[in-house]
Formats: sequence, C-alpha cells, structure tokens
Amino acid sequence: METFRQSISMMPRRYKQSLLVIFDMVALTFAVWLSYLLRFSVVFMPNGEQIMLMISAPLIALPIFIRFGLYRAVIRYLPDKAIWTMIQAVTISVIIWVCLAFLTQMTGAAGVPRAIPFLYWVLGVAIICGSRFAAKWLLWSPLGEKFLERQCVIFGAGDAGRQLANALRSQKDVFVAGFIDDDKSLQGMDILGIRVYPPAKIEYLVENFGIKEMIVTTSALTGIERRRLVGRLKALDVKVRILPAISDLTAGKYIVSNLRDIDIDDLLGRSPVPADPELLDKTVEGRVVLVTGAGGSIGSELCRTIVKLAPAKLVIFDVNEHSIYQLQRELNAISDCVVIPVLGSISDAILIRRVLAEHRVENVYHCAAYKHVPLVEENTVEGARNNVIGTEVLARNSCEAGVRNFVLISSDKAVRPSNVMGATKRWAELIVRYYGNQAQAENTGQVFASVRFGNVIGSSGSVVPLFREQISGGGPITLTHDDMTRYFMSVREAAELIIQAGALSSGGDILMLEMGEAVRIRDLAENMVLLAGLSVKDANNPDGDIEIVTVGIRDGEKLHEELFYDPQGVSATRHPKILRAQRRVNGLDHLPGSIDELRRLIEKQDAEGIRKLLYTIAAS
Repeated sequence: METFRQSISMMPRRYKQSLLVIFDMVALTFAVWLSYLLRFSVVFMPNGEQIMLMISAPLIALPIFIRFGLYRAVIRYLPDKAIWTMIQAVTISVIIWVCLAFLTQMTGAAGVPRAIPFLYWVLGVAIICGSRFAAKWLLWSPLGEKFLERQCVIFGAGDAGRQLANALRSQKDVFVAGFIDDDKSLQGMDILGIRVYPPAKIEYLVENFGIKEMIVTTSALTGIERRRLVGRLKALDVKVRILPAISDLTAGKYIVSNLRDIDIDDLLGRSPVPADPELLDKTVEGRVVLVTGAGGSIGSELCRTIVKLAPAKLVIFDVNEHSIYQLQRELNAISDCVVIPVLGSISDAILIRRVLAEHRVENVYHCAAYKHVPLVEENTVEGARNNVIGTEVLARNSCEAGVRNFVLISSDKAVRPSNVMGATKRWAELIVRYYGNQAQAENTGQVFASVRFGNVIGSSGSVVPLFREQISGGGPITLTHDDMTRYFMSVREAAELIIQAGALSSGGDILMLEMGEAVRIRDLAENMVLLAGLSVKDANNPDGDIEIVTVGIRDGEKLHEELFYDPQGVSATRHPKILRAQRRVNGLDHLPGSIDELRRLIEKQDAEGIRKLLYTIAAS
C-alpha cells in the first residue's frame, strides 16, 4: 500500500488529471444507470435513447467541471469548503442534462421519470465529492501524518526551488505543500506535482495546511523583500530558512538539501554588493601588505581576503597578543602566504618606521581604532591618542617610506560628528587627505584614501553581537530609541570595499559603499528574536519570550547617521556600487599645527581641551 501511495504521489500532474477525468466519465454514466435501477427497483436494461442520455450526462458535466476548477485542484490540499464548489458543478450539470432529456422527450423519444434527475443529482454529488475526499484520505493522509511536524512551502519556483523540492521529496523528511512565487505566469500551475501560489496566499497556506517552515531560495527575494517577508511572518508560528546560492552549490560548498537558518545579513535591506575581481587583484597581487588592527573583526576578515589574492607578504599588526596569535594560525592553515605578526601600538613611531622599512611595505590598510562610542566618550585622551595621533604617525611614516597605497577605514560617524569617536575619525580622514594632497603635489604616485561605511554586522561595537548575547540570556534587549536607524553592511563587503578603494582612488578620496536603506534598529532587534525561534514580549503578546526595552539615547549618539556631508556632491566610480565623496574646498594647511596642539593636550591629559579641539577641527 505504501508503494502504491508513493507511486501515485510521484505521478506527473497531467496523468493524475487524466485518471480523474476517466473516473468521472465512468462514474457519472454509472450514476444515471443506477438512478433508473433505483427508480424501477428491477434490473434495468436501457433502450437506445436512454443509453444516449446516459452517455450525454458525463459529456455535459466534463466542461462544467473544468470550468469550476475540479481538475485544477490538488487532491492532497483539498479544503473542506471545496464541497460547495463540487455541489454547484454537479447541480448545474444535472440541470442541463434534464433540459436535454426534456428536449428528447419532445421528439417522441422515451421519457425520463421525474425521480431520475433527483436520484442522479444525489448520486453525482456523493460520487464526485466522496471520491475526491476518499482519495485524499487514503492516498495522502498517511503521508500527511508522517510529515505533520515538518510541512513547508518553498519561496521561489525557479531552478533552485525545484532542485530543493526534489531533494526534500526524495529524502522524505519534509513535506512540500507548495511553492510561493510572484511570477504571475507560474501561479496556479503545478511544478513537480506541487501547486504554485501567489505571495498573497501565504497566510492561507499557513492556516489551512499547518505550514511550519518557509524555505527561501536566495535568488527569489532581494534583501528588502526578505525583511518584509520576515516581518509579515512575525505573527505566524513559521520558521524561515534560506537555501544557499546556486554559485555555492556548484562550487561544492553545500549539497542542495543543506539549508541554513536565515542570517541577519539577509535582512540588510539590499542585496550584497559583488566585488570586481580585477579591482581586488590590482593592488594586492605580488605586493607586501600591512594591516593594522589585524586582530579585530574587520581587520581579520580583511586579512582572510588578502591572503587569497596572492600577496608577496602579509604583515599583521595589532596590540592584542591573543587575537594576532590566533589570526596567524588561521591564515597559515588556509594559505601558504608569508604572514608576519607584529605586536605594538600604531602611535609608536619608531616601531612603525622599522616595520615599514624592514618589510618594504607597499600597501597599508589602517583598521586599528577604538570604535565603541560610549567607551571612547569616557576615555577621550586615549581615543584621541590612538585614533588621531596613531593615524598621523602611520600616514606620515608611510608617506616617507614610499608606501604605494594607504587606505584608512573610517565611519559614517565622521559625518558631522556628535561624539568623540566620530570626531577622531573625521580627523583621521583629514590626515589621510592631507598626505594624499602632499603626494599629488610632489607627484610621487602614492595614493592615500579613506573608506567610509556604516555598521559592520558582527564587528566590535556593533549592536548585533550585543542583541545576540541579550537574546541568549533571555532578554531584555535594550534599545536607545525606538526610531533610531543605522546603515549596515556585511564584514565580507567591508573587506572587499577596503581593497577596491586602493584601486579606485586618485589620492585623498573618501569612498563609500552604496548602503541601501537605513535599517530601523527596533526592526532589527525584532527580526533577530524571530530568527532565534522566539517571540517578542509586548502589550500585544504578553506571553512572548524576549522583551525589548527602550533606555534612552546615550551621550554622543545620533538618532540617524549620515554617509555624506553633501549627498548632491557624490560621484560614481568604475564600480557601480562604490561612490566617491566630493572634496570639501577648505584647506588643510592648519592641520600639522592642530596635531601638535593635540599632542600637547594629550601630554597634559586635558580631556576637555582635547574634546573642544577635536570638534573645532572636525567641523571646519
């Protein structure tokens, strides 16, 4: 019996429809004959006219059944309310059949007793409705019980979705109830025997078919659409999972049935920005590269990207002993590139000078910085020493050592800064521009550039790891403001952008990734709770798992960050998703004197004086 069920389930859709049509033709003919038999209570042998009337009954019913969609319906998903549709179809077909019988009687043919139409209608309804629900129960009910805990729908009926449906069906561990696709040409069709529904039917499917899981193919939705979908499913007890990209499947990174839970990267509000391979290779291959702050989240990902681009040597520089030790081990395991670890501070001019000269560094990627806004706000002196003086020491010595490409990692907080960290980053941008202008004036061919972007998911100081920790601890999640928004990018995008900036810059530039829409932090927190398989506890759901609490904006925080001083002054680059900020006309001749003044204030530990000077220059 199980083999029979499986063979019927795997049968092509058109074969199932043909069997149903044949059954209806035979069954309705039998229903008319049985009506005569019941009426006369004897074995009935019809004459020629009556035989013709019996044959005409299914011929009349067939187009009506087609019009009412009785052959479009998928038996295994047949809802109870379909009974009404079948009753209507049978009723109309019986009425038309009676009209035909009346016309034949007018020609002198043998009549149809008045009880026959009623008996035919009763038998027709019983046979048509009963056959379909009996087939649903006999053939698919056992399968439904087997997969009751893992009923799913697949979002996207393209190649990836079809491959996934085949894999899940062959493994028999998930019951695919349907496809969801916004392609109107596919809606209503059956692919691999599975019905394709429009997105508007999601709630209907969840409610009627007990859907526990939605699997999204990566090509089916953009980042914005994924965010909207997750938001829509918040009120439903449905887990969202995502199929890896087809490029990953063909590269052998996954098997087609290997799904991952939807990651926070999928909710950025935009599609990931692909790198230009030529730009990546242009400034790294065969060169000696120095990465400061290499042990951090951005620096370490940058190093992983660089070692794949065949540099001559990679110097990893950090003040944290453990992180640089771990990074060296990891890089040595994935590449045969020469990796040189250096412990020290970027504000140590003697050490910086020695490292640049000893290794003949050609590229510098400056990631080392204090980035946590409240901590830098409380430690103004050390924030200024590391972020400003450290950048000046590194940039000046890189210029003197003949470094070909110098790239600073900046932040959107440098735009009209409202906190010490943002102000120090703005100073760092001005320092890099100063040395870029100097290199251009002296025609040295050196390129100094800054890369500015928003929050990097998972990086030090980002809200994402904080929210993950708070969720794992049972909550609450702490928000500073319900309407706060931020720009987000993945750490991979950040690393690739940093490398490409060196190839795109003409010196002294500030380059930015097109970041898409700003993400509302509260929406991000709610989505993270949902992705953890939990629910948000609020007034509408007092029995939820994780509460979100608003604690108020901290010192120096903005409600909304900006990426540009002047959005109208942004120009395109060779890469369609990387933008160049227009240079401000203010001169930088005052900068060396301001840095000397900052050094004096740092030596005096004058936090208020440092703060005032930082904001004065950052606003100029």
